This record gives sequence, C-alpha cells and structure tokens, in this order.
Amino acid sequence: MRILFLVGVVVCLAVIGSARADDIAVVPNPASVVRNAGSFPVSPATRIVAQDADGLAAARRLAAVLEREHGLKLAVARGPAVDGVIAFQRARSALPSEGYRIGITPRRAVIEASDPAGLLHGGTTLSQLLAKKVADPDFGLPAVAIEDAPRFRWRGLMLESARHLQSTAFVKKLLDAMAMNKLNVLHWHLTDDQAWRIEIRKYPKLTSVGAWRVPAGQAAQKDIDPATGKPRLYGGFYSQAEVKEVVAYAAERGITVMPEIEMPGHAAAALVAYPEYSARADPPRAVPADWGIYHDAYKLDPKATRFLEDVLDEVIALFPSKYIHVGGDEVDNAEWKAGKLQGPFTVGIAKYLATKQRRLVGWDEILDPTLPKQAVVMSWRGIEGGLKAAAAGHDTILAAYPTLYFDNRQSGAADEPPGRGKVITLEDVYAFEPMPGEIDASKRSHVLGLQGQVWTEHVRTEERVAHMLFPRAAAVAELGWSKPERRSWNDFLRRLSAQLPRYDALGLPVADSALAPRATVSYGDGANVTLANAASYGDIRYTLDGSDPTPKSPRYASTLKANAGATLKAAAFDGERRLSKTRDFVLDPAHASRRKSQELKLCSENISLSMEDDAPIGGNRAALYADIQSPCWIYEGADLAGVKAVAVTVGQLPYNYQIGELIKKVTFPKPETAVGELEVRLGCEGELLARLPLAPAAPNMAITALPAASIAPRTGKADLCMRFAQPTLEPMWMVDSFELVK
Repeated sequence: MRILFLVGVVVCLAVIGSARADDIAVVPNPASVVRNAGSFPVSPATRIVAQDADGLAAARRLAAVLEREHGLKLAVARGPAVDGVIAFQRARSALPSEGYRIGITPRRAVIEASDPAGLLHGGTTLSQLLAKKVADPDFGLPAVAIEDAPRFRWRGLMLESARHLQSTAFVKKLLDAMAMNKLNVLHWHLTDDQAWRIEIRKYPKLTSVGAWRVPAGQAAQKDIDPATGKPRLYGGFYSQAEVKEVVAYAAERGITVMPEIEMPGHAAAALVAYPEYSARADPPRAVPADWGIYHDAYKLDPKATRFLEDVLDEVIALFPSKYIHVGGDEVDNAEWKAGKLQGPFTVGIAKYLATKQRRLVGWDEILDPTLPKQAVVMSWRGIEGGLKAAAAGHDTILAAYPTLYFDNRQSGAADEPPGRGKVITLEDVYAFEPMPGEIDASKRSHVLGLQGQVWTEHVRTEERVAHMLFPRAAAVAELGWSKPERRSWNDFLRRLSAQLPRYDALGLPVADSALAPRATVSYGDGANVTLANAASYGDIRYTLDGSDPTPKSPRYASTLKANAGATLKAAAFDGERRLSKTRDFVLDPAHASRRKSQELKLCSENISLSMEDDAPIGGNRAALYADIQSPCWIYEGADLAGVKAVAVTVGQLPYNYQIGELIKKVTFPKPETAVGELEVRLGCEGELLARLPLAPAAPNMAITALPAASIAPRTGKADLCMRFAQPTLEPMWMVDSFELVK
C-alpha cells in the first residue's frame, strides 16, 4: 500500500507540474514537460560544455543562437556536467532517433540525446526556454524536465528556385528558421521548364543557356540590355561550390538537403541547351517564360539516358542525401503517353540510383505496379497517392495540395502578396492530420511524414517566399513532431507568439496574415469601426492621432466611433509583444464603396490566381486577382442610391499560361473599339450599366485609372458584373480596383 501511495503522489506531482508549464513556449510542442520550482540563472559568465565532438557541435550551435537572439556570448568548452554550466552529453539510456531529454535545476542545465540530431534539437528547445530579456533581473532557464522525440522522421519544406532564384544567403536564413522549428528536410527544386539552376560541369550549357530567360510581358520585352541590344535576360544559378556550402550549412543544423532534378518532363530549359535529347522533333529554341505544363520531355534512348545519369552523378557527389527527387509529374508529351514510357523510364532511373546507394523520390504520378519498392512516393494530388503508395508497400510523404501548398494566399485581404487564388490559412494548415485514418495500421510505418511546398511562379521575391512559408511552416513542424494529443490551436498561437521575435532576429519577414487587424467600417454619424483578426488572438491596440500603436495604446473592445476623414492605425499585441505590423485605415466615406480586385468576388474559380503585374520593371507592382480561364468580377450587393459614376483602375498582363485545351474556353464579349472596353452590367447577363474604353490604358504597362463613366440614377442594391470586351487574349486585361462614385 505504501508503494502504491508513493506512486500516486509522483503521478499527481507530474500532472501538477505539467499544468504549471503554461509559461513554457516551445514550437513544436514537446512530448512531455514538467515544470518545477525555481530557475537556473544565465549570465555572460555561464559556460556551455560537452564531452565529445557531437556535443561540442551542438554547444556551438546553441551559443550562436543565443548570441543572435539575446546578444549573449557564452564560452564553449570541453568538460563535464558540473554546477553552473549548460551541458550536452550522451544519454545513459537510449533515446529515440532525434529525441532528447532536458533536465534543468537551479544548479545546472543538462541536455541528453543518443544521436547528434537529438543534441541539436535539445539545444533548440533550451534556447526557446529563455523567454525573457537579458536585462531582466530574473533572466534564466526555468527549472523543468522535458522528454521529447518526433512523431515522424520526415518534416520538410520544398523551396522552388527554378522560376525565381533565391540567393544562398536567403537559403541559409531559411535553414536557420527551419532548425528553429526542428524541420529536418529541405527539398530543393532546382530544375524546371523555366530554368536550370545547378552547375553541371560536364554539360555547361545547362546553366550558360538554361539558367536564363526573358520574362513574359511587354515591360520585359522593352527592357533592353545595352550590352546586347536585346531584351535583358533574367536568371542565374548555383555553382557547385555554393551548393556544397548550403549543404554543409544545413548539415550543421541537422537538416538534409534533398535535390530535385525534374525528369522526364518539365525539361524545356535543359532541352533548349541540349536539343539532341528532346523527345520532340521541334524542341524549344528559347527558355520559356510561361507558367503551366509544356509538352517537352527527354527522349527515351541510350544517349539521353546517359545524359541524365551523368547529371545525377554530379548531383549525387554534391548532396549526401540518400534521397534524390526526380519529379516525374505532369509528363504531357504525346510520345510518352502513347507508348506508356514513364513506368519503364522511372524503373531504370530508380535502379541506377540504387547502384549509388540512393533512393528515388517522385511525385505521385510515378506510382506504377512496376515501381521498385525502395522508391518513395510524394503525394501532392491530395492524400490519394499516399494512400495507394502505402497500400502497395512504398514509403510515402504527404505534400498534399491545397493545404500544404504555400504559394496559396493566406488571406483574401488586399494587402496579401501574389499567389494562387485559394486561401489556405495558418489554421487550415494546423488542422491537417498527417496520418490518414484510411491507412491500414500495418501500413502506417510507410508514412515518413509531411512537407509544405512553396512554388514560385507567383512568388518572385525572397521576402514573399518568407511570407508564404512562415508561420505556416511552424504549423507543419508541429504536425510532424508533436503527437495529436499535444496539439491545440489556441496553445499553438500562444507559443507561436513567443517565436515571432526569433524570426525578427533572423531578419526573416514572416506573414502576419492570421494576426493582422482587419476593419469593417460603416458610415452614419461619423465612422463606426469594427476590428478583428483571423486568429482571434491577442489584443488589438489603435490610435487616431497618426502615431503608431504601442502596447500602451487604447485596446479595442467594441465598435468604436471616429470622425469621418480620420486615419485609424491598428496593430495586434500579446502583452508587450507586437504580433502584427500596423495597418492604416483611412475612414473616408468618399471611398467606402471602393474595392480592390482581391475584395471582389470572381464569377468563377476555375484557375484563380493573384498575379503580379509585369510593370514597372523596378519598384512595386500591383497584385491582380482573376480566374485566368474566365476573367470576370462581381461587386456583390452594391448600393446604387446616389451613385452617379463608376471609376475603375485596370492593368494588363501577358497571358503566359500553358493550360492546354482549356485555352479554347477563354472567351470575351465582342468589343466596339480596336483596343476594347470594360463592361459593367447589372448581373453578368443583365443590363449594361457602363462601358469604359481601354484605349487610355493601352500605352501604360502598369496600372491606369480609366476616365470615370457616368451612369443613370438608380436606387436599391444589385450585384454588378465586370468583364472585358477585347479583340484578343493578349494582353489579359485586369480589374485592379472598382469604385462607385456618389
């Protein structure tokens, strides 16, 4: 009875300790956290020690992070776990792969693991326990016992560098952010139709030719390079030295870099450089600038196969990863389809990689009864490919569209950067379950994990890549690491809040889409403003005097009144911590009926995109939202009382989309003038309300305000439909904004 009673006391204390752990803010959430009394003080005199090479490597990583985040320079030395130190050591009892154990008392802090990755992850968690500022008198580590290990062994992100090249400095910054969240695979997409980005010494034209293109659109065609007298080329590539540098940088952070070299399709850039390996009699002559699916593929013959094997040999020499991704998606070539060649081709490449002790990874189109069992299937068309792969005995990774495609927008707000039209919020990602319930229990070990993807057709800049990836990547990290019972949306937001300053310390401009204040304004006796954010987290603070909000500014609690014409500034805070950038809301009733294209409803959403204008070449470009299969917009419930005119701003884009037979479905009303007009109707099939000629906008490649068009007096509300009447598909005219003028 005495033994049972003592066990009960221990269990009770553990539960109480866990309940008191709400001041611990670690992402991803550890498996077990027991908060104890007291803390371990940390000062510039604190040493970090270890007894072997792996421990010292982890100690140096921790020291670098503490200096970056706190300006704290701690000495690293070889030594035992004694009082007054932070110590890394090998676990006395075996821990799972990547697992670790942390024990912190008021006397010392000890991190234990059975492998180098576990030591690194333990150091990452310990750094996140330092939540206060160095200047605080009680700066230090809370007394805590943590035992932790990942749920899945594959927790990845895909960075696509083919459509737009990112600098190695940015890739390193991304790797630092991944390490902060214990993500362990960077899937680096290096080749596609629009560019070849990795130096292959045996075939130099892959980069001298295949890494460069003229972007689509009039602006790029008129951007003449004085050195050549031709349109300026856009592109670049990674040298083998740069690749080695990135791979080594990742390895120091416990991250594997898996390259993707697309084959047999998505090969146009390579075939411009080496047309002799093309399956088509008429290979492309210039690296294309359109997005979509091309018909170009490699020829299935010994010479082309040898070419690809030569390429893979150099890739393998650069990347220690046992996984090599070969794409295999969207092979839209008549010869390949008719001959059913993809199965034999993939088998041949998989066998070749096996001779190099590497495993082939491909998108779910590679799944075929003949596919070798060691090949890994990456399921992108939902989870179906993963279900089929696991059932057939293949390892699989869930990279499911649309939830894990981070080129989808994070909100429908007008200030969201360009991307695919679908909105995938941070909460949508967090709600994804990476272990499908449909998979038989005996096949679940085949699910290696999951990863988020950022394709860059519509994500041109590094800042936008960061915005698209984070903090949604932090949600992926928690899905891949933490067991379902350790996941809670509201608690994740609490812990994510503590992470935001760490992204700032990295210089990584992460998205605040889930936390940014949004305003709903109505006018009567002044302006009535309702503020909220999508996550319903934090306090919204505001000002009306032109200053930026601070944690001391008035807290929004209910609908507030302000003078019409005032500017309201708002931002979200968690205590003293800022959660969002400031948003400005001009309370101008004259523009209350103005809508950006992102705020209009699309008449259809076949291929909805938020696209970046092609001009100006330098400077900011507008984001324009449309269904490229049927460009048409609806202003829902427009109040027409007192409206005397409509004012519209428009842009023009190149129609650089390879959409196959769907192009035949893109039709327009018949224009009355040579350039065309914008038609505004009461309902999409209803009475014509206004017709605005496009001629004034034709010479301007950027955004143009068309002369306002008067309308007859009306009353009541109606849905207004906007569509362009134009003689040709090129250029694609776009609504930028639409306003009812009263």
